[in-house]
Amino acid sequence: MFTEQDQDQILAQGATLDQIDQQIDHFVQGFPYLNVIKAATIGDGIVRVNEEQIPAYIHRFDAAAHERDLVKFVPASGAATRMFKSLFAALDGKSDKSVDEVFVRLTDFAFYEDLKAAMAAGGKDLDRAVAENDRKTVLQFLLTSDGLDYGSLPKGLLKFHQYADGPRTPVEEHLVEGAAYANSDGLVKIHFTVSPEHRSRFEQLINEQKADYEAWLGVTFDISFSEQKKSTDTISVNPDNSPFRNADGSLLFRPAGHGALIENLNDIDADIVFIKNIDNVVPDEIKEPTITYKKVLAAVLLDAQQQIARLQGLLESDDVSDGYLAEADELFRRTLYTLPPEGFENVSKAEKLDYFRRKLNRPVRVCGMVKNVGEPGGGPFWAQNQDGSVSLQVVESAQIDLANSAQKAIFDEATHFNPVDLVCGLKDANGRKYELPAYRDPQTGFITAKSKDGKDLKAQELPGLWNGAMADWNTLFVEVPLITFNPVKTVNDLLRKEHQPSEIEE
Repeated sequence: MFTEQDQDQILAQGATLDQIDQQIDHFVQGFPYLNVIKAATIGDGIVRVNEEQIPAYIHRFDAAAHERDLVKFVPASGAATRMFKSLFAALDGKSDKSVDEVFVRLTDFAFYEDLKAAMAAGGKDLDRAVAENDRKTVLQFLLTSDGLDYGSLPKGLLKFHQYADGPRTPVEEHLVEGAAYANSDGLVKIHFTVSPEHRSRFEQLINEQKADYEAWLGVTFDISFSEQKKSTDTISVNPDNSPFRNADGSLLFRPAGHGALIENLNDIDADIVFIKNIDNVVPDEIKEPTITYKKVLAAVLLDAQQQIARLQGLLESDDVSDGYLAEADELFRRTLYTLPPEGFENVSKAEKLDYFRRKLNRPVRVCGMVKNVGEPGGGPFWAQNQDGSVSLQVVESAQIDLANSAQKAIFDEATHFNPVDLVCGLKDANGRKYELPAYRDPQTGFITAKSKDGKDLKAQELPGLWNGAMADWNTLFVEVPLITFNPVKTVNDLLRKEHQPSEIEE
């Protein structure tokens, strides 16, 4: 199927022929649906922390933070194009209520003064354009390279929140937030994954702002960046599953979704990593619940790691007592929410020991779960794994066979969803780093329909970062308050009271 030229291109991509054959096979065979057993709910897979326990959890984390290497990991490569979808439509003359709201409340946006200045530099007056209902000119300066170019910048670089001392971008909000919990003896490490074309802009922003934030917050920032690896891009195919070719005959490779970032996460050398999306930030007035619950999640992680390490010590010898095996079974059922395969009670002692050792020796993650209010996103479920065991998984709707009425009924029972709020333990009890790609479920990718140059094609996404890429981790779910989830998916979200500091102050 592949010419010598193709093979050279694949190798230059950093991929192997075997990997590409496997991807083609996934296009042909499709990905199997995940078998969900039941929705994870409060008391049955999701832990609800009592208010009176919170101070003890915070103390637990704070006491351990200074001796742990902490990193805040922020996927930040996403462009803001979709955020301005309705405004791009308005640029073409198709206006709706959301566009009306933007123009009525234009002065409430943190980027208002920048827009005014950009228009003035272009010889236009923003107030006059609004008064004359010249929306096209305003949008031209907001969205395109004629002005602020917000339509093609990544979300992380847009002005989100207004403060008395000026506006802040999400990148800056992550600095402030990170200083509050990803702080080990005054050192705050934050890692942003960015796209290559915008990296210099991110670096410039950090270079300009870092010293001021360090002085204000009394910390030292260690800010690093990485890009999605070319080797994780996947091949595209025609509708008949033959390789899609560009006009010059070369193969088309496409970025494979956020699941590719497991490689970037794997390059992070830290004990505890906090993961949170770039656009889920709030002004300082309502940051406290986020900070509190990040520490709670991290304390739950530390407790789980402690129990795992203790059991690993007890199960080191091949001559293990039945009591220790029963203790391991109890830990998995009650704390790590993992049920053994069917017929497990009938297997030999050696097989049980091997199973428990293998399951204990894995990365650990604690995922915050918020009540489901109709937002799209992965939900918390008990799902069957390839080895027959059943454990907690973050599952996207695309992974469930919704045409199957029994599976659809389980999907509809979900009370919570994952707002991408994770705390991860990447090392074992001896401080050795886990090789993270080894713990993904390769059968949990996605096939999507795309087009290029007017031709239809099929693209493939790798198992999602917090879905299949972490399928074989020890996983715990903890309920977190809805106030900790305030993503900005559309420009109008910035007008919600949670993103308007002045409204909150009133």
